[in-house]
Amino acid sequence: MKGRVVELGHIVAGPCAGLILADFGFEVIKIERPGSGDISRTLSGQSSGAFPFYNRNKKSLSLDISAEKGKEVFSKLVKVSDIIIDNLGPGSVAKYGFSYDKIKELNDRIIYVSLKGYGSGPYENRKSLDYPIEVHSGLAYMNGLKGRPMRVGASIIDMSAAMFGVMGVLNALLEREKSGKGQHIDVGMFETAAFFMGQHIASYQNEGRELQPINEEGFAWGIYDFFRTSDGIEIFIAVTTDPQWSKFCEAFSLDICSNKDYDTNLARFSRRDILIPLITKRIDSMASDAVIQILVRENISYALLNKPSDLLNDPHLSRKMIRIKYGGEYLSVPETPIGSVKGSNPPQLGEHDKEILTALGYTKEEIEEMRHKGII
Repeated sequence: MKGRVVELGHIVAGPCAGLILADFGFEVIKIERPGSGDISRTLSGQSSGAFPFYNRNKKSLSLDISAEKGKEVFSKLVKVSDIIIDNLGPGSVAKYGFSYDKIKELNDRIIYVSLKGYGSGPYENRKSLDYPIEVHSGLAYMNGLKGRPMRVGASIIDMSAAMFGVMGVLNALLEREKSGKGQHIDVGMFETAAFFMGQHIASYQNEGRELQPINEEGFAWGIYDFFRTSDGIEIFIAVTTDPQWSKFCEAFSLDICSNKDYDTNLARFSRRDILIPLITKRIDSMASDAVIQILVRENISYALLNKPSDLLNDPHLSRKMIRIKYGGEYLSVPETPIGSVKGSNPPQLGEHDKEILTALGYTKEEIEEMRHKGII
């Protein structure tokens, strides 16, 4: 075990940070509200997979930290832990007497990661979620169509903030080796999304004009689009260099290969109104297998349009999936890209109460009394 993490997290950002650290080999203790637990335990529909995906390989401690006995337990846990992850609402933990300064008094080696809607500044007390942050940052505008902003098809800001939080933790652990002291890491989802928008913010200033949504204006490449094959398969093709263009043009026998007006990417991009229909007509006359064979042979980037269900049988990804059991069913989910340590299934609410409390020095009778009083 590399260290102990206390996760005061729910839904995505906090649990995602905890998941990554768990896969790094840390012991992650997830603190949940007695009786109900993490909100994501009861989500349905497209969010029904949130809890099992983000919370495998962890221990669950049900604990009411608003109660005096709960505060005592939490204080003991802080003293023997290395990292705290907090993505509850602004001030939620501090109002129970556990501000960062208080926690530092209990354990000055602790690394406290705050994952909030907004980092320190004028908006720091403003609650938010992934989609509102995408809207505020301009990401929904750039990701959508004219008059129709759109959310990214994953909790990308939550997850990215979690990743920045983990990077901060790893850096803080290195610094702690020298100083012996922990630190507070403040990661805002808004700041994370704004970082993603940095290229567009710079482009606006360079261009001196408002940018259109990227799906309207294009991606700066002459060929960077979807095409449909004769058997109805949607395939995305990306040709980003001039040598690739030469190979692509010859391989698909386009009648403009000798036309100097298409020699450079900038020229191709400016003639997309002619170029894309020409390629569309050619691809439409070919079966998908034939198109893919050419693209593979010429080493040109492509991708088939997949749905989540398609990924379960993807020959590459299937080797990097792990099986977990949740709600009596087995689920296949992707491991973290850095690889996963051999771990456990998502925990039942309070599954590790006895184990954790016993390790903190509580007797069987004290644990039963806490359970009777609803502390755990």
